[in-house]
Amino acid sequence: MSPSTAAPSRLMTADDVAGRLRSGMTIGIGGWGSRRKPMALLRALLRTEVDDLHVVTYGGPEVGILAAAGRIAHLTFAFVSPDVPNPITGGSGPGLDPHFRAARQAGAFTCTELDEGMLLLGLQAAAWRVPFLPTRVGLGSDLFRLDPSLRTVRSPYPGPDGGEGEELTAQPAIALDAALVHLNVGDDRGNAGFTGFDLYFDDLLLDAAADGYVSVERVVPTERLATEAGDVTRLRVSRLFTSGVVEARGGAAPTECAPDYERDDDWQSRWFATAKDAVARDSILEEWIGV
Repeated sequence: MSPSTAAPSRLMTADDVAGRLRSGMTIGIGGWGSRRKPMALLRALLRTEVDDLHVVTYGGPEVGILAAAGRIAHLTFAFVSPDVPNPITGGSGPGLDPHFRAARQAGAFTCTELDEGMLLLGLQAAAWRVPFLPTRVGLGSDLFRLDPSLRTVRSPYPGPDGGEGEELTAQPAIALDAALVHLNVGDDRGNAGFTGFDLYFDDLLLDAAADGYVSVERVVPTERLATEAGDVTRLRVSRLFTSGVVEARGGAAPTECAPDYERDDDWQSRWFATAKDAVARDSILEEWIGV
């Protein structure tokens, strides 16, 4: 490709990304639980005055961090789990992030609680630019009690028994102003791939967003990208849906970024332990943000 037709570089810094975000935005955060969260981008966001955010996520410690910093106005989520033994009880199963719990109990922000599949469908509807997608998920559950705005729709086609069309949940589109995700490897044009065991829904978040920002462990030349990712099937993020790419080694820490590094359980444990101590919480948060 000649220089005149080459795709322009979309390389930027984490602070450049944060500078494009505005208070009141709806922001999707990639990863899953305490796995491959775009923490370098979130640290940069927390160095700004941006707040009043609507956060959409399959949540992990980023929710408690943003909540403790007072940046969330509304949260749309399927779960908020640290992916570690219960930090409150010490039980073997993952529990709630204690900072999320404290903020939720204090009424610090409003919430839309969704089944994991409904969150996926909401993002898919936004990616496809349709107002909703029908599903059986949620029927007969408390989701309609918790969210009176949630509606059903009658299928115009015969039901499974050949009779009247089914009544289905109409999961509304969840359109994002911006999506922040972290992957293992990318190029300067905004293409990226994962080398771990799961993409999660990072590509879908980018598709559903007006602007998508990707941090990666390493930026490589485009001609080496497929090899560095492992094979072409792992190149699931296209520059068509990327507004900027940031090289951020360790950019998911303290969350896991397999196979590059494991979750920092020591840091998470220290952070969770500050949920009832505002002074200790603010101290560790300021240290982590880098202010």
